[in-house]
Amino acid sequence: MAGISKTSIARKFAMALSGLFLVLFLAQHFTINFTSVVSPSTFNEISHFMGTNFVVQAILQPILILGVVFHFIMGFVLDIRNRKARSVSYAKFNGASNSSWMSRNMIISGSVVLLFLGLHFYDFWIPELVHKYVESHPDDPTRYYQETVAKFTGDPIRTGLYVLSFSFLMLHLLHGFASSFQSVGFNNMYSRALKVFTKAFAIVIPMGFVFIAIFHYFNNL
Repeated sequence: MAGISKTSIARKFAMALSGLFLVLFLAQHFTINFTSVVSPSTFNEISHFMGTNFVVQAILQPILILGVVFHFIMGFVLDIRNRKARSVSYAKFNGASNSSWMSRNMIISGSVVLLFLGLHFYDFWIPELVHKYVESHPDDPTRYYQETVAKFTGDPIRTGLYVLSFSFLMLHLLHGFASSFQSVGFNNMYSRALKVFTKAFAIVIPMGFVFIAIFHYFNNL
């Protein structure tokens, strides 16, 4: 039993670390995308750097993909084990009276985010690979803004899917971001302030992405 307990703790710790890593990427990704609203030229410059820099493409991008895969696999594993544990140990368990909707349904919000990542890869990552390595187009540092805007122009369904997905991401972060710090043992005089920060981040960043999608949709009607 002690071995199983330690294994469970290790899984949660690894899950938390991968989640915090992805939060850092999310903040960076939002910062870059928001420049598309205020300065298309700056967005093109940053996107071109990210798309052509060797360290970003050959090292950081694979690490990010592995982080995403690991986080979601661990999420499904932990959810399955938690459900089995509750069915055995808590015959009268009432989830609604002991936890929030977000904490009880992390697998649902996470699954929606995972499906969205598939759409996002289809919209941007795969076309980028085709553009550079299959069709071998010449380097064009000014193409990124127009390519991004084109995904939302005249497409209310895709824009709506982005809005819905980031809303579920907000629900996922509202519980997951704060709990990640608890899982890695962060419990001190700054815990209350950190909880406020994680809640603010969980709302502001996803809703910022929603704003970007809606802005490009209506700004290019």
